[in-house]
Amino acid sequence: MFLRPPSWADDPLRASSSSSSSSQGAQQSAIVDFANSLTNQRLYREVSLSLRTGLRDAKAEFSFLRVKGLRSLVKFLASAVESEKIIELFVESQTYLELQVVPVLFEHTLATPRRDSDDQRIISPPSVSEIGLALRILEGCCLLDASSRLFASRHSACKELLSLLMKSEQPEQTACLNALLAVLLDSPASQKDLEQIQGVQKIAELVKSTEVDDTIRLQCAEFLLLLIDQVLPKQTKPADGPQSIDARKNVLTAEGAKEDVIEILGRQAGAILDSVGSTEAATSDFDSKQTSVRTLAQRLLDMS
Repeated sequence: MFLRPPSWADDPLRASSSSSSSSQGAQQSAIVDFANSLTNQRLYREVSLSLRTGLRDAKAEFSFLRVKGLRSLVKFLASAVESEKIIELFVESQTYLELQVVPVLFEHTLATPRRDSDDQRIISPPSVSEIGLALRILEGCCLLDASSRLFASRHSACKELLSLLMKSEQPEQTACLNALLAVLLDSPASQKDLEQIQGVQKIAELVKSTEVDDTIRLQCAEFLLLLIDQVLPKQTKPADGPQSIDARKNVLTAEGAKEDVIEILGRQAGAILDSVGSTEAATSDFDSKQTSVRTLAQRLLDMS
């Protein structure tokens, strides 16, 4: 993703005079369109090559090779966020099976390996560095691409990430929480999975546990605040008919998650959760909102 700009990148006709005839203008437009087409084709080949190279190593049997591939994918995503066109091409690339990133992350690093009885290969377990890189890539893919969130739900992302959260140490736990928020964003399937495994209660129990590192407890509290205020859908007015009632039971709402937190942390937690929206509305810039969430998370930690 760091190739030298091509010779046709600049508009070859920008020095033309403004008094050109209409026929000259049409010719110029055709040349510019051709140059843009060459640039788009070049970018697509570049995106495809970067993904193929990274995914090839990310599927390797040895952890050090998988780390190499994951680092390549991290560099690609870091460069992709600087260009709307590359983001568009990345989203398009995820419609092709051989270029899909999230399934590879779960099949080779993040999920418990499932091997056939006839498979005699020696596959090294994922290292701490490998898991951390995979979580960063998962977060980035899910934030950029809705289909990546769908792939994550198909691989039981909530269950796998929650399992990693419970048995990992910093900074992997922080990466787990960040990736989990990205996975849940606008994903009813993953939100339903989180409810089925009682994920909100388990994370609230981490906030309450004095045996957990205070830094992780604080980050878990921030996770709950952001989950309830910004990620989960708000409960709508009940519609008529039994079918709509059954449908609502299959959706984890902000109100339902709030009740789960109150069940673990007590009624005082409800007042803190209610104040998140009003506190953020009073602040305009990102840093102030982040500070307000951190303050409320500390209050949630202090009263637990």
